[in-house]
Amino acid sequence: MSLPPSEPVRRRMQAQRRAGTEPELRLRRELHRRGLRFRVGVPVPRQPRRSIDIAFPRTRLAVFVDGCFWHSCPEHSVPSKSNSDFWTAKLLANVERDRATSAHLQAFGWTVIRVWEHEKTGGAADLIERIVRGGEID
Repeated sequence: MSLPPSEPVRRRMQAQRRAGTEPELRLRRELHRRGLRFRVGVPVPRQPRRSIDIAFPRTRLAVFVDGCFWHSCPEHSVPSKSNSDFWTAKLLANVERDRATSAHLQAFGWTVIRVWEHEKTGGAADLIERIVRGGEID
């Protein structure tokens, strides 16, 4: 049976940043340095409580910077040792919500890029810049 986290764990979870994380800020700074202008925290159309981390509305490019723990990175995800039923269900729900959000945006004609927090900023910025400036995804 899955139990909710203890009160101290719940408080730590609530204190986690949802936007403006260090990996997101690094990517935003690099994109800005390259002369790219974007919007931050754009609401996903018809999806309450969901927003795009970095949006390029003219080119309909949505960029999400996903944390390895919260979004179950295939490289860095480690199963929880305590309260594993709860965490497995929670993280699986996050992954499913990510997939649904991406599919929803694509149905509205957006290109969706998901960048893991561990990825090199320059490589992610190269891909984003290529798309924004009219190139294709490799």
